[in-house]
Amino acid sequence: PSPAEAILPQRLVRPICSQCREEVTASEELLFDLGKKVEEMVGKKVFRGRGCEVCNNTGYKGRVGLFELMLMNDEMREMVMNNASVDELRKLAQSFGMVSLREAGMNFAFEGTTTLDEVVRETIMEA
Repeated sequence: PSPAEAILPQRLVRPICSQCREEVTASEELLFDLGKKVEEMVGKKVFRGRGCEVCNNTGYKGRVGLFELMLMNDEMREMVMNNASVDELRKLAQSFGMVSLREAGMNFAFEGTTTLDEVVRETIMEA
């Protein structure tokens, strides 16, 4: 078998400090930036770091990667050869199960790993 061809973009986000993490309510402005409605957030928790000595009052400690894996297949290759737009390629890849950087970031935010602010800041080009 031939080796798989893929594209793997990454972004680094700051994880929330585990010592001062607290649950917060996401602002409507932030949800708008993410393309989400308040109703879509029902039952989802988001967090932030309050700031403490451990994180030098930043609320964050370290870095963690967000990844988006786009596997190439014949349909994708043909679209590339026909000069398809990035948006068209992204939509096709998502139809095959690709998780976008923004989606990966939001999953991390809902798990309490990072903040929605970090997700917006690092995935702004995706919007």
